Amino acid sequence: MLILGIETSCDETAAAIVEDGVKVLSNVVVSQIDIFAEYGGVIPEVAARNHLEVMMPVVNKALSDAKKTWDEIDAIAVTHTPGLLGSLLIGTLTARTLAILHKKPLYAVHHLKSHIYANWLEKEEMPEFPLLSLVVSGGHTQILRMDAHESFEIIGTTRDDAVGECFDKVAKILGLPYPGGPAISKAGKTGDKNRYKLPKPNVEGLDFSFSGLKTAVLRSVQSELGLPISHPSYDLKNHLDSRQIADFSASFEKTAVDYLLEKLEKAYFLYPNTKSFVFAGGVSANELLRLSAKERFKNVFFPEIKYSGDNGAMVAAAAYFEIKNGVEPTNPYKLNIIPRSEIR
Repeated sequence: MLILGIETSCDETAAAIVEDGVKVLSNVVVSQIDIFAEYGGVIPEVAARNHLEVMMPVVNKALSDAKKTWDEIDAIAVTHTPGLLGSLLIGTLTARTLAILHKKPLYAVHHLKSHIYANWLEKEEMPEFPLLSLVVSGGHTQILRMDAHESFEIIGTTRDDAVGECFDKVAKILGLPYPGGPAISKAGKTGDKNRYKLPKPNVEGLDFSFSGLKTAVLRSVQSELGLPISHPSYDLKNHLDSRQIADFSASFEKTAVDYLLEKLEKAYFLYPNTKSFVFAGGVSANELLRLSAKERFKNVFFPEIKYSGDNGAMVAAAAYFEIKNGVEPTNPYKLNIIPRSEIR
């Protein structure tokens, strides 16, 4: 079965052709990171306009790279929610139009589900059920339990900021470029991860909180520099030297990763029959997270780095397993992009 997957939830315009949910025949991603690096974050209206400019060239290249025609495509899948409304609109309108024009079944896929199914792409070994999945990205931090395909139970979520958002905000405090995750990891490689003691958020159960950790970094930087708490955060970078930036980066990264994995360990204690641990989302590309997770758990799965960020292949993979489990296609004439809070 060949599925065309389309992804436009944020600032990547992506399309891919995937065979039987695991074999990637093409994967085309046009990123807007260079555009938004200047601003330190994504501007929704600008992102939507850029999607509009490159959407069809990306789809056509995905077909060309896979050496497939529309007659050979069995279904179209598109990210439906969550995401930036303007960006989602471009992707869903494109997918709806193509489904109607080429008479293909359409599958509207939840973005977080897609990230989880990136772990089935081009793998010799597949995750076993029941599994625990830690979804970590710029907009989400959740622990989900899966007993089988199409069975999702959210057992932990962030109460405020997502971990990826926290990385971005800490990077801005330290004067590092956007996106913050890769920048902090790079700066922290030469830093002392134990120099600054940062508190881990104290949240009961399996939920997360990252707003306090972000503030703790801010106050620690101000204290290190001998500046009052009223000193504006945007100016702190002008007072930090390279050693301080490296040490703060390393200390923050270690604290954030330890916090994530400690919560996952608590989840494992509650669900000891877990057979696999699946990591998903853009932050799953973090090298320290990957190394630390493999030290703490067995049967750990991470997506290939090229599939950890937003891409069309993961959308196609998720749709394939929907089809195999009897999910009915979406009516292309009725699809909307009203956000839904849970994975269906």
